[in-house]
Amino acid sequence: MDVHKAITTRRTIRRFQQKPIEPAVLERIVNAGRLAPSGANCQPVEFILVTEPALCRQVFATTAWAGRVTPRRTPQPAEQPTAWVVVLLNSQRGPATATADAAAAIENMLLTAVEASLGSCWIGSVQRKELAAVLSIPDHCPIDSVVAFGFPDESPLAEDTDDDIAYYLDDNDVLHVPKRKLKDVLHRQHYGS
Repeated sequence: MDVHKAITTRRTIRRFQQKPIEPAVLERIVNAGRLAPSGANCQPVEFILVTEPALCRQVFATTAWAGRVTPRRTPQPAEQPTAWVVVLLNSQRGPATATADAAAAIENMLLTAVEASLGSCWIGSVQRKELAAVLSIPDHCPIDSVVAFGFPDESPLAEDTDDDIAYYLDDNDVLHVPKRKLKDVLHRQHYGS
């Protein structure tokens, strides 16, 4: 799969099949995150890979899902992710661009997951103090985000919109994700042109 196809077909997944992901595939995903750009090459981003089922449930308990379609898109036990990557910012290494570094790393991981036929969900709504206690994370490595991974059990649709960007579930329980049109976000030479 080429990069552009991965970008245009990637959607956030909130329902997952309950089959394990090969460890080598997960390491490839994290390695893609490791190789992302980093301001001044400080490389403050670190990762915790969680695959043990009981620990996955504990990570899940610290997250909030899809506010606009809660509770219908909060995964039930048989739909929860089978792997998590907790993204940390090591303050002993990090410059002011650490959050941008994390975003670049996460996007690399999301796209690598698409290539492996996996779904993912980037989650910023996390009970960080509770999760840090569960995973023994030191104070100098605050949690930026968590990313859920698994084989998708839904197929959300992206569609162009003129204005309303609220994602929604239709009567068939399909998630629709409106995206602003290219003509509305691309300016040439000067803003508004």
